[in-house]
Amino acid sequence: MVRTPLTELERERGRHLGVLLRQARGERSMAEIAALAGISAETLRKIETGRAPTPAFFTITALAGALGLRLDELALQCAERCAAAMAAEPPELSDLAAVAGAVGEPVAA
Repeated sequence: MVRTPLTELERERGRHLGVLLRQARGERSMAEIAALAGISAETLRKIETGRAPTPAFFTITALAGALGLRLDELALQCAERCAAAMAAEPPELSDLAAVAGAVGEPVAA
């Protein structure tokens, strides 16, 4: 199976997701949150630093649960931050569709 390369928007969204998760972790250790979520500390490190910009849904679900976050709020915050960051450099139309889809809004072509 060949995986298509990530777009700049997907990489940017992954960076923002990592920042949000890191902020939610606060003073708690990476090992503590990773153990609560049932993932390795290295996986959490990669997500928080943006090195794993498209983590699996169930990984994010487990992390959200361990951090006391609601998935819908996490997705909305991530999409809003990413959209604001990308506003300086207009993305491709297909990238705009991905941002709108992340927050559940229809996109006009």
